[in-house]
Amino acid sequence: MTSRTPRDSRLRLVRNRPMATARRPAVNRGSRPAPRPPEGTPPPAELARRARAGLTGAVAVAHWAAAEHGAPGALSDEAAARAAAALGLSEPEVRSDWDRARLIGLIEHHAGTTRPGWRLQAWDRDDSAVLRGWVALLDAWSLACPAPAAAEPTAVAEVVEAVPQLLSLLQLSAGPMQISALLDMLRQRVAELRTERCEVPQDATELRDATEPQEPARGAGSAGSPDDAEDTATLEGLLDWVLDALSSVGALTVREEPQDGPESAGSAAGDAKGDSREAELSALGNWAVWVKLEQICVAAQSPAGNIEQPAADMLRGCAGLTPGPARAEYRAWLAARPVGSAVTELIEAARGDDALLRGLAFEALRVVGAPAEPAVRAVVDESCLRPYALLWLAEHEGADPDEALDALTREEATWLWVDTAAAISDHGESPLLVRHLESAVQGTVPALLEEVRAVGHPRTVQVLVALAAAHPDPALAKAVRRAAFQVHTGGA
Repeated sequence: MTSRTPRDSRLRLVRNRPMATARRPAVNRGSRPAPRPPEGTPPPAELARRARAGLTGAVAVAHWAAAEHGAPGALSDEAAARAAAALGLSEPEVRSDWDRARLIGLIEHHAGTTRPGWRLQAWDRDDSAVLRGWVALLDAWSLACPAPAAAEPTAVAEVVEAVPQLLSLLQLSAGPMQISALLDMLRQRVAELRTERCEVPQDATELRDATEPQEPARGAGSAGSPDDAEDTATLEGLLDWVLDALSSVGALTVREEPQDGPESAGSAAGDAKGDSREAELSALGNWAVWVKLEQICVAAQSPAGNIEQPAADMLRGCAGLTPGPARAEYRAWLAARPVGSAVTELIEAARGDDALLRGLAFEALRVVGAPAEPAVRAVVDESCLRPYALLWLAEHEGADPDEALDALTREEATWLWVDTAAAISDHGESPLLVRHLESAVQGTVPALLEEVRAVGHPRTVQVLVALAAAHPDPALAKAVRRAAFQVHTGGA
């Protein structure tokens, strides 16, 4: 007779990463025709060629850093001088190209040194990697070309937040636009942002003056509307910075507006200094903005309307999707908001009680990529996030996903196993929970139960009770129930 005692039950060791989520089979909603870019958009190979042509300096600096075999993480004056001499550039040009290489992902910083990123290896053969790198640079335009040092930080933040709408306007216009029109749009968008924040004067005297009836001019417009000359001048200067920065990364061009006759010279209203200029998206810029708008439209058409949802609700809306469609939803959701605030939202969702959202949040952070690294490193010491963060960092640093578990200690791997089991018990089906046993790092059920009891996961009891109820082996189920009782009562 074959023994049915738990100590004889072996677990099949699985090298694959434990399931971070338990997803129901996706409903076939029908295929959506692949969207076509605007007429006149060059093919991807040509777009990639143009991106490569504009980033030769960053690629050269990245190859120089790779040849250094451990260049410093921060470019020192001595290293910049060596790079300048080797590449025939000035030191400011080297520093600019160095920053761009980092933003694109051509070089990566780890443990105080710089090493070539995977994108550098794929640069000459993978057009999609080149285009994704260029889009990453476009997303980080304000880092590639920092704002003037004298600019007021709040005004800079408002303008940066308004830029996506300006780019959308340029893309939808399908041609050049007067700088004066862009300035009007910028002023309107900044006014909307200030109204959304419900800004009021902080000083009591200012508050009284702003609400007195004898000054209707100040209270007649929208709250915080930048109508005064000083505000307008500030926005003019910051718009010039935006246009210069976007031009430098190859997203648009600025030129003098052609004058057709003597009457056209005075056609533009106002006295803005940009009235005689116009801006137009480049082919790359037009394509990139179209891609982002298309992502937003796709998400807006989804039944859950994930694009407008906070992170936790968006993740719940993606729980029933297979990985490919889920990643598309993550990309669309991310495209609709600043990267920094999106990462913060995802981290906060991961801190909640729902283990399913924790796994999904880190899947979304994988879509974010390098910009999420500082935030992920910052939560490594939080017990509920540590295993997920360590796996994310291991994969980000180049580890194969099947081997990323090596970055975890036995205790951390057990904690992750329990957390994943909690997600399955809350959102999955009983057979999934039984199969989840196969992903445990322990070799036997008794060893697993011993380490699960010791790991201190807050959902341990519920997970063990659910596993006992689901498992078809009566003897094993009895042992699991006993372990659940011992954890619940604090017994050994």
